[in-house]
Amino acid sequence: MTLSSAEPRTLWADKVLVDGRAEGRILKLRAPISFWGGVDPVTARVIDARHPDRGVSIEGRILCLPGMIGSSSASAVMLELLRAGKAPAALVLGETDAILALGVVVGIEMGYRRIPVLLLAWEVQSVLAQDALARIDEGGFIALA
Repeated sequence: MTLSSAEPRTLWADKVLVDGRAEGRILKLRAPISFWGGVDPVTARVIDARHPDRGVSIEGRILCLPGMIGSSSASAVMLELLRAGKAPAALVLGETDAILALGVVVGIEMGYRRIPVLLLAWEVQSVLAQDALARIDEGGFIALA
């Protein structure tokens, strides 16, 4: 999907879980994922053999997730991605996931790069074009290039 002049060029997040700034290309995963066993913390690639986006790298992307498949270890995987410099530029969650956001918060406390974590309904995320350049500003403002 590409953005037409009739589609919004800016959005506000429904909720800001971790505030910050980011810029990158949008990566919308096609299905919920478990970071534990679903994302390799060394390569930042989706490794779940059953996931439709297997093999895709999340590194440096504005990662849009329809949902998470629960695991309390998701925060540890996110922390490892941050430590290794392989984390997404930002997380845009279709539903709140405190465990994944916790990994970002702990990473900030450990001195790793801050990445914004936003809540934006999956239905609203449909206006975000795959691979489009986007910028996130503090306060949850999303600008599309």
